[in-house]
Parts: sequence; structure tokens; C-alpha cells
Amino acid sequence: MVEGVAGRPLTMLGVGVVRTPADADLSHRLLAVEQGIEQWLDEHRPEFVAVERVFSQHNVRTVMGTAQASAVAMLCAARRGIPVALHTPSEVKAAVTGSGRADKAQVGAMVTRLLRLAAPPKPADAADALALAICHIWRAPAQNRLQQAVARHAVHATKGRTA
Repeated sequence: MVEGVAGRPLTMLGVGVVRTPADADLSHRLLAVEQGIEQWLDEHRPEFVAVERVFSQHNVRTVMGTAQASAVAMLCAARRGIPVALHTPSEVKAAVTGSGRADKAQVGAMVTRLLRLAAPPKPADAADALALAICHIWRAPAQNRLQQAVARHAVHATKGRTA
């Protein structure tokens, strides 16, 4: 959980990682993820939820697991009426480090610097989650302006037509 606005110092309000046993049944793992996210949302009450957009990876099994966990996070947010933003891993890396190909160590180092932390968040998944939050804070204003421009264009385009 990160608080702030683009162009100003950001503050980490909290970070957590839900872990599940690798040998557990998928349905039980997803249930544990849901319970962890529900608890987090109840405790922290965020205004937005940023989720990693899964679009392609080499390992199909990893893609499926990430997509299923992402869907659980989106469901939990939607249940509360919290807006959800999706960002690709390369968008997050580029926003935080300046390179869409940054490695986990570079992302962790920049998250540590940007949030003025004493040490990189552990595990690496925690740093990734914070990077996702930072990316959303920095990119949301531009994305909102783009969406508004597209909507205005669509309205003007339809006004010129007759049935």
C-alpha cells in the first residue's frame, strides 16, 4: 500500500505477501489468496487496486497461476466497489526504473529509494507489489486524461452521424 501523488514523495503504508503451500490443491490455494486479500482490503481500505496484467510468458503454468490470483484480487476489489487498474510487468519496471527490462534487484533497489526505506522489501514479491502501486500512482493521471480524450472523441464522432 503506497500513498502519494505523481511528482511528490511517496509513502509506504504497508506491504504484505500471501503465501500458499505449493503442494496444496489449487482451489484451496485460491481460497487462501482470497482470504488474505479480503483481510488486507478490510484493514487498509485502499482507494484503488493495481493488478499485474498477465499477457504472455514462456511458462504457461506460471501464467495461469498468476492470472488466477490476479482474478481473485480483481474480484475482491470489485466486491467492494474499488476501481482496479491493470499494468503490465514491463510498464511497472519502466515506470520505476526507467527500463522495461529491469531485473528484480533493480526494481527492489528503486522501490527502496523511491519509498525511502532502510532496506529492500522482502520477499521480492513485496517489492514487486510496491512497484505496481508506485506505477499506478504515477501513470493513473495520464491514463485518465487519455481515457477522457477517447471518450470525448467518441461522443463527437457519434454526434455527426444520423440514422
